[in-house]
Amino acid sequence: MLFFRKKQTITIPKHLAIILDGNGRWAQKRGLSRTMGHQVGIENIRNVALLCQEMGVKALSVFAFSTENWNRPQSEVDYLMTLPEEFEKRFSNDFKKYDIKVMFSGRRSKLSAKNLDILDRITMETKDREGLILNVCFDYGSYNEITEAVKSIASDVKNNNLEIDDIESQTISNRLYSASLPPLDLLIRTSGELRLSNFMLWQAAYSEFYFTKIHWPAFGKKELIKAFKSFSNRHRRFGAIKG
Repeated sequence: MLFFRKKQTITIPKHLAIILDGNGRWAQKRGLSRTMGHQVGIENIRNVALLCQEMGVKALSVFAFSTENWNRPQSEVDYLMTLPEEFEKRFSNDFKKYDIKVMFSGRRSKLSAKNLDILDRITMETKDREGLILNVCFDYGSYNEITEAVKSIASDVKNNNLEIDDIESQTISNRLYSASLPPLDLLIRTSGELRLSNFMLWQAAYSEFYFTKIHWPAFGKKELIKAFKSFSNRHRRFGAIKG
């Protein structure tokens, strides 16, 4: 918990997820290219990750590129595919300094060999760190994630490694990319949209939602604290009734 003036306490979520929306709109409002918006947006992943580390968040999941983003203009997709290399070059030292572990969630079949090498290298280099877990969801879609989990379970049943009657909700959770992370507490979407856009649908079943009109590149400490204050005022019952 954090303590502020007037003895106000703020509950810090263990696992925070953010849909990083509004990079292009932020840039266009300033007469800049959409790629410039993505550049500033990737920098803000670093900034917010360090804030979360400082404030005591255990895991931060960010929606960086979706399975549907391949449908954007080819020039924009081409630029977005350069971000893993940019991410490694610019932030590796910072993440080492602050003991941040980086993992990647998403489909691998459409990524280039170069990008797969980068993601695997970052994962291996940071796997033993004990600070914040930064989960970068890249070429991620919840439909695909759940489908692959179901295929994995079906394969185990087919090979007599699992009985159908033993399948529970936790069986599916254990096959998701996020299996090693704490349950999702709070999901934030920036830029004013009020939908989940195929992001962490299973994990978000009992998480709290927070929507802000602030574009992702402008989302900083002030907005993060606002979201945490709102989260602190929620009464999480998980389907039960509390007195």
